[in-house]
Amino acid sequence: MAGTIVSDTIQNGAGASTSTTNVINGCAKAWVTVNGTLSSGMTLASYGVSSVTYISSCLYQVSFSTAFTDANYSSAVSSSWDSGGNSYPMIANIANNGTYAPSTTSTYIVSRIYNNGSTGFLVNYLYAIFFR
Repeated sequence: MAGTIVSDTIQNGAGASTSTTNVINGCAKAWVTVNGTLSSGMTLASYGVSSVTYISSCLYQVSFSTAFTDANYSSAVSSSWDSGGNSYPMIANIANNGTYAPSTTSTYIVSRIYNNGSTGFLVNYLYAIFFR
């Protein structure tokens, strides 16, 4: 059975309620977990992401299943890298320059070792979540 539910608010069993706008706008529009140790960037789990493409040793392109209304979405990204049992802190962020600027259909993620910002590595895992 298919249908449409129309409501201005949603209420839980304890009587607390919120507007449906908060629910819709507060939910992630896309997220992805990637095993980055392979240059193919194997996606382990995702929602709203059609593919992750390995570009270079520290750069991945994330393509969305459904385009965002504009490129002004918010994101949180993180990554991890482990070498012989030694975990290193990583910097993971959205690339934002002319070549790799976010668009409505994709964005680029850069991941680098924290104490050596100029060195790129294939990360063990890459995590990203997108809101709009």
